[in-house]
Amino acid sequence: MPRRRRLVKLEQGATYLGSTVDIIAVVNDVGLPKKTQGTDYCCTIRVIDETKYQTGTSINIFLRTTEAFPRFASAGDIIQLCNVMVSSFNNEINVTSYRKYSYFALFKGRDGVDFDPYQQYSPVDSTVTNIEVDINRIVDLRNWLANFQIPQVSSDFPMLREIKEGNLNLACKILHCWKAASQWFVYVWDGTDTPPNVINAMPNDEINSSLPLELEPSLPRDILRTFPRVGSILRIKFELTVETNLLSILNIDKWVKFVYLTLKVDPASRLWHGDFTTQSKIRYTPSHDCLITERQRLYNDRLLLRSGNIFIGTIPQSISNLVEVFSMTRIHHGHDYRDHSTLMCVLNHLKVPKTFKCVVRVVAIQPSQIKNLYSRAEKKYRMRLTLEDPTTRIHAFVFDKDGETLFDGYPTIANLKTKLNKLLGIMECEDNDNDVTYTPRNPPWVSVCIKSYDSKIDQRGSIIFGIYDTTLVGDA
Repeated sequence: MPRRRRLVKLEQGATYLGSTVDIIAVVNDVGLPKKTQGTDYCCTIRVIDETKYQTGTSINIFLRTTEAFPRFASAGDIIQLCNVMVSSFNNEINVTSYRKYSYFALFKGRDGVDFDPYQQYSPVDSTVTNIEVDINRIVDLRNWLANFQIPQVSSDFPMLREIKEGNLNLACKILHCWKAASQWFVYVWDGTDTPPNVINAMPNDEINSSLPLELEPSLPRDILRTFPRVGSILRIKFELTVETNLLSILNIDKWVKFVYLTLKVDPASRLWHGDFTTQSKIRYTPSHDCLITERQRLYNDRLLLRSGNIFIGTIPQSISNLVEVFSMTRIHHGHDYRDHSTLMCVLNHLKVPKTFKCVVRVVAIQPSQIKNLYSRAEKKYRMRLTLEDPTTRIHAFVFDKDGETLFDGYPTIANLKTKLNKLLGIMECEDNDNDVTYTPRNPPWVSVCIKSYDSKIDQRGSIIFGIYDTTLVGDA
C-alpha cells in the first residue's frame, strides 16, 4: 500500500517543491494520452480547488498503458492523488504522478453522494483507505462546486460564427459521437453559423472528383433528424486512442468547453472541421456557466428575429445585404410569402412532396460541360446542383420544365454559361496569352424554392430534391 503523505491544497504547492504529497481536487481540463520517449504514456490534466481556480495546477500522469489512465465519467469529477511529486517548470507549479509509486482514485463531483471511487489505480494490488480528512475534503469540494463558476471573458471562447483557422477555444453543445472509416467524429453546435469558405474546385473538377457533401461517410438519417435545424454543426476529429479515455465524458446534449482546438478548412471539401490534438483539452462546464447561458439566449433571440413580417433567423448570419440576395432570383406561385427554411430542415422533413424556400450557395454543378446540361432539340434539362448553407449540403436536381423556369427558357450556350458562372461565383481573368484562368470562387447567396420527391437513388435515404418554381433574374 502506498505510504500516506501530506494532504495539501493547490495553493500550498510552492511550499512542497521537491516533496511528495497527497492532493484531492476537481478535474477541470482533460487531455489525450501520448507516448513518451521511453516505455510509458503521459496524460496531462489540470485540476482546481477553492484556493486556485483561475489557473489551476497541471498534473502529468505516467502509466504503462493507455487503458490504465483515468476514465472520467464527467469533467468536474474529483480526483485523489497520493504520493505525487511537486515540481516547477517555467515558473509554474506542476505535479507528477509516477506509475511505480503514485496512486489515484476518481469520485463523482458535485452530484456525488458516496465516497467509493468509481476507478482507482495503484502500483501494487492494494488501495488507500480514505480516512476522515479525505472524506471531509471531498465533501468540501462538492459543496464548493454547487455554486462555482470561473470568471471568464467571452472573447476567450469565440462562437462558431467568429472562427478562423488556427488554435482556439470553443464552448459548444455535444450532438453526437460517431466512428467512421477508423476515425472518431464528435458533432458540436452553438446556435451560430460558421463563415462560408471560398471554393477552390472549378466546374471541370467535378468530372473526376465531386465536391463532397460531408467530411465523413453520411450519417444515418435517424441521427440527422436529432440535429438542430438552425446553426452550423462542426465536426471535431479525434484520434482512436481516446475511445475509452476521453469520449466517455462527452455526454450527448451537454455543453462542454474545448481548449486549444485546431480549426481548419478541409482543402478538398472546403468544409470547417476541428482537430483535437495532444495539446487540446476538454474543460469542466457546469450547466449554469455564464458562457453557456449566453449562447442559449442568443440562439433563442435568433429564432425570433424579424425583418418586417418575415422571420429571418434561418437566414445565414454572414449575409449583410438581403436585398441583393433576393434580387438574384424570382420565386413563383405564391412561395414568396413563406419564411425561409434551412437545408437541415429540408433534409429532415419526413413527408413528401414538400416545398421549401431557402437561401443557399450553388457550390458545384454536374455535368460540368455547359453543352451537356440540356438538349435544345428535345427541350430537356438534366443537371445536378450541390447546394450549401451553414447547416449542411444537399444535391438538388434540375429537370425538364423546372430547368426551363430556372433559366427563363432555353438560352444560348454563351448566355447559359454567363448565368451559371455568376451562380457559381466564377470570375474569368484573361492573361497576356489570352488563356482563361480562374481564381478561388465565392458563390453568392441566392433564394431558391426546393421541392422534395420520393426516390431510391439518394445516398442519404429515399428522398431527393429539385429546384422548383425559381427563375434566375437577368444574367444571374
